[in-house]
Amino acid sequence: MSRDTVVAKRYAKALFDVASQEQRTVEVEQDLKSIVEAIQSNPDIEAFLSTPNISEVDKLNALSRALQGKISQTVINTVELLVKRRRTNIFPDLLDSYVKFEGESLGRADAVVYSTYQLDEREKETVAAEFGQIVHKSIRVTNVIDPSLLGGLKVVIGDTLYDGSLSGKLARLEQSFAGQA
Repeated sequence: MSRDTVVAKRYAKALFDVASQEQRTVEVEQDLKSIVEAIQSNPDIEAFLSTPNISEVDKLNALSRALQGKISQTVINTVELLVKRRRTNIFPDLLDSYVKFEGESLGRADAVVYSTYQLDEREKETVAAEFGQIVHKSIRVTNVIDPSLLGGLKVVIGDTLYDGSLSGKLARLEQSFAGQA
């Protein structure tokens, strides 16, 4: 685990504790997602935040104008703290850690489901129900299209991969033949 990940985890825990007290955990998650998506989709924002030639005051003023009224004050305070401490590079790790704390608190896990086509809502609900029984949590599904699978599904929950894809089955079959040779 990198140092940034450890630091992000501490900030995420503190942010989650505050959001829990305010009973706004889901709203804070959405606000964090918005910030991470904005930074990742616009290299100018990332450059602005990481450039040492731009003063902290200018960064804080610009962020305050941009974020005021759009996201919660709790998240704005966290963003300002990270700017002051020159830790703006940890936003993606902060979001990941926050989502994990939130999931643990709510008895929920996030599953990334890789398939060859877009799953409809019924199929997502089926996957969520089946894997929810396996991990004993409610599952929130994110579907990712991966044409290399040939068929079937790959499901990632936390650090665990459930590979029911055709390409995965073929790879396991090939390994078993190689072991017999």
